[in-house]
Amino acid sequence: MNNEIHECITKDRWGRVLSFSKDKETPFQLILSDVIEEKYKELQKNLPFCDVFYAVKANPAKEVLSLLSDLGSNFDVASIYELQRLLELGVDPSRLSFGNTIKKYDHIKIFYDAGIRLFVTDSECDLRNIAKAAPGSKVMVRLMSEGGQTADWPLSRKFGCNPDLAGDLLVLAKKLGLIPYGISFHVGSQQRDITAWDTALSKVNYLFSWLKENENIELSCINMGGGFPATYLEKTHSIETYASEILRYLREDYGDVLPRIIIEPGRSLVGDSGILVSEIVLVSRKSRTALERWVYQDCGKFGGLMETLDESIKYPIICERKGPTEKVILAGPTCDSMDTLYENYQYEMPLSLSVGDRLYWLSTGAYTSSYSAVEFNGFPPLRTYVL
Repeated sequence: MNNEIHECITKDRWGRVLSFSKDKETPFQLILSDVIEEKYKELQKNLPFCDVFYAVKANPAKEVLSLLSDLGSNFDVASIYELQRLLELGVDPSRLSFGNTIKKYDHIKIFYDAGIRLFVTDSECDLRNIAKAAPGSKVMVRLMSEGGQTADWPLSRKFGCNPDLAGDLLVLAKKLGLIPYGISFHVGSQQRDITAWDTALSKVNYLFSWLKENENIELSCINMGGGFPATYLEKTHSIETYASEILRYLREDYGDVLPRIIIEPGRSLVGDSGILVSEIVLVSRKSRTALERWVYQDCGKFGGLMETLDESIKYPIICERKGPTEKVILAGPTCDSMDTLYENYQYEMPLSLSVGDRLYWLSTGAYTSSYSAVEFNGFPPLRTYVL
């Protein structure tokens, strides 16, 4: 185990993981709830000027949602199904926002009837639907992000609009009887370049000023979305560094009196809490002289490791065996060639690696169980246990 790779896995936590895992059939995911609590308090300490809206899509386990609700988190909700789960858990609708810009008219009405009054949009069609189905609600317009090149998991192009259209939409929102509340953006998930926030915030500040001067619209809120990192193999800054730099950007634009600031962390809150445990199914070489082995395990892209797509997220992996190592190609168990996890980026695995050995994929608390397929090749969704 390498504490430099994954600082959240203390000796005590690692012992709990091994003790709980020994009799469980793989693959499965373990969530360490105390890590989530630490991460939430870390955000509160370093970003006290922000309201936290947890991105439910990162990990929608009921135990995770209940814990974050008890800690005081609000929630960024992407669908009526996430909404239903939160309401069943007793979360007050005033703590929810409908952050997905792609939504059906009927679903907007369901949110409104449930008591949600904060919506995010990026198009005229969606805005008009909100005006009809959720009259008088607060709306935020999402800007298109330019941080895709420096984020490990980009979120550009599909979401958001250019500043000129954003201004038009906020003016139209007022005419339609909605409350033009603020601007939203997302710099990309696992964003390692802090200046991406500076670029986005400069556009936000321009829109705040232009709308006030030209349309008598005074916006109240900036939704900075997510982007804060979990602990993978690629180096990132600390939350303290992100927070101090972002606060500096905000002070430069707004002085000591900031608008309401919302953040929507998902990965940074729950990522480090997860350990995905898999088992080696097969080890083989493709020729007599092949320099690397293919290592197939019982969990692949369709079983929860979707973010290995294009080898975007590189997880720390702990192997049960020790000794001399060799580069390997890691793949999942399904009969789909896309289910190859890492081929260009090759992990070092022990030469003694054998069928039945276990791998422990660290920092897999976010976007794993929520991505796993329902029944591809008949494999069930990834099981999750919360400790």
